[in-house]
Amino acid sequence: MEVETPLLCHYGVTDVHIENISAYGGFLQTSPEYAMKRLLAHFQQPIYQICKAFRVDECGRYHHPEFTMLEWYRPRFNHHDLMDEMDALLQYVLNCTAAQRFSYRDIFLKHVALDPIAAEVSDCLTLLSQQGIELNDAAKNISKDSALQLIMSHCIEPKLRNTEPTFIFNYPSAQAALAKISKTDPHTAERFEVYIGGIELANGFHELVDADEQFARFQQDQYTRQQLGLPNREIDPCFLAALRHGLPHCAGVALGIDRLLMVILNANHIKDVIHFCWDDIN
Repeated sequence: MEVETPLLCHYGVTDVHIENISAYGGFLQTSPEYAMKRLLAHFQQPIYQICKAFRVDECGRYHHPEFTMLEWYRPRFNHHDLMDEMDALLQYVLNCTAAQRFSYRDIFLKHVALDPIAAEVSDCLTLLSQQGIELNDAAKNISKDSALQLIMSHCIEPKLRNTEPTFIFNYPSAQAALAKISKTDPHTAERFEVYIGGIELANGFHELVDADEQFARFQQDQYTRQQLGLPNREIDPCFLAALRHGLPHCAGVALGIDRLLMVILNANHIKDVIHFCWDDIN
């Protein structure tokens, strides 16, 4: 069922890696996730929408402060089921072969010979230095999670330039966001990302439905934001109320439409697929 949710929200997101754009005493949505899950808790059936999303400081080759997103949720799916569906969609849209699939651990071992689960932050910093990525003194105090994200973006993503999609799944539990922690391996979260041509196209979760655990994660986000000197973000009580009402066992994914168009058109920059680029109209 196609749904539509507000672009203007009363509450922002606590995620330390995402910043809301303030508007009219509230915030422009960074994704429709919270509102869509509220509808999912009510309707208990598959839903989707194509909409705009907005994020601060999202400017660059693959980023724009306003972008278009396709997001959908499948009750009774886990992240592997949703990867199958995403794979079928990409084969249809891009006329490509079936995707390659690697666990987060395996893709690190394949490309940088580092076990991201067992490694210490010092191991990550040594690898970054060996790869010619020098950090200033302040950055050398980063967390292991941040160091792993640097390795992923600077050392691994550039190697994912094959023409068929690549799925990376079972991320470290510290990067769970709104995904479930694996029952068979508590060090990993049941989420995936999709890459093609070195571009991250989509991010999917086997969705966390436990309101208490989600609240604890939001509180940890708030603490981390405080430690980093970032603005505090109030936790969205409506979203937590929906989880307590009963979100069905489900999986969800967000696909960047602008980036997908870049792949289809072999475009070099996101502004090549946006008629009104923010940088061009100011």
